[in-house]
Amino acid sequence: MDRVRSNFSQVYRTVNSAWEGLNHLLWPAVCISCSQNISETDNNLCKSCWGGLLECTAGDWCRRCGRDVSPYALVDGRCIECRDRDTYLDEIARAGVYAEPLNNMILGFKKGKTELDKLLGFVAKSALEASGFFDDMDYLVPVPLHWTRRLCRGYNQSLVLSKKLNHPGAKINTDLVRIRRTKFQPTMATAAARAKNVKGAFAVRRGHDFAGRNICLIDDIKTTGATLNECAKTLKQAGVERVFALVLAVAGQ
Repeated sequence: MDRVRSNFSQVYRTVNSAWEGLNHLLWPAVCISCSQNISETDNNLCKSCWGGLLECTAGDWCRRCGRDVSPYALVDGRCIECRDRDTYLDEIARAGVYAEPLNNMILGFKKGKTELDKLLGFVAKSALEASGFFDDMDYLVPVPLHWTRRLCRGYNQSLVLSKKLNHPGAKINTDLVRIRRTKFQPTMATAAARAKNVKGAFAVRRGHDFAGRNICLIDDIKTTGATLNECAKTLKQAGVERVFALVLAVAGQ
């Protein structure tokens, strides 16, 4: 009986190895960022993209605006770029800067490559755990899309990202809604134009439970911060105590 089991195990290993080889030959693994062929053990990214991702997610940043800055250049927790700017955000955490390959993955994620959710969720969760407000949040609030854009895309990438964070205490809340379809922010040439574009574009649902709460907004990219700031303003008008933000990348360095 032992000999039969041994022979069966050997046959199983041989067949399984042959099947894995055939599977890799017919459907080779590719990098989910640049589509280059990779080994099955490379964890979805080629070595070049792994190296680039590590560079994107390294470095220090201002906890008020998310821009790259040395900790020695901060005054009262603000960098020179945001020191004199009024903002409704209390603090921000970021996964990295908007550069390759992180930017390619974010754009792919927005354009239907939902298989990127696991990797992007991992880097976002790591950034959140390293933030100074991880234990202070009551709700995770994804920045909402207008219903027409959500219908066309099929999903809100910020909501998908929120579900990957698995925070032990903060629940996902979708009581913040976009009530006006706005132009795409990248088409706006200036920070003032972006702020005007999203002014009054958000509201909270009736019966919301925001009074006295601490909220963390979830979004993919921060450029001038106009969208996040307008969301934070709306939330604070609804009684929110503090508003934080978590983004995958900060652009416009």
